Amino acid sequence: MKIQTYQNHIRFYPPHHFVYYPILIAFLSASIYFACTTQDQLIWAFISVVFIFLFCLAFMLRQHYALTLQNRIVRLELRYRYFTLTGKRLEEFEYKLTDDQIFALRFAPDNELLPLVENTLKNSLTGSAIKKAIVHWRADYNRV
Repeated sequence: MKIQTYQNHIRFYPPHHFVYYPILIAFLSASIYFACTTQDQLIWAFISVVFIFLFCLAFMLRQHYALTLQNRIVRLELRYRYFTLTGKRLEEFEYKLTDDQIFALRFAPDNELLPLVENTLKNSLTGSAIKKAIVHWRADYNRV
């Protein structure tokens, strides 16, 4: 792996950036051109709408990447907080918690986290129930 510098720090996903988007833009441009210049305007307008939809779908996929990464970070943050508070690893029983429960526990302040984890494991609290049980909410203003 190369040493990261200013010149090479930008990361591209070649199939997405150099294949999918250019081809989609070319097809979209062609379909708009044909919609304006041929007799089959309705069909080409429909094809243009399909390409616009595909472009929007690809753009929304980028949001999915961000949320997936963010979920991973929330999980790591909770592991770190639990280890800091107890000296024990959350991974030992993390498999018993659902994603919904883990994501809800992040809103608990340190003094409420351990009792909530124990209560969640004993009573299988839902994410919503965990959030309602939090007395002093620890806000997450950085969620994507």
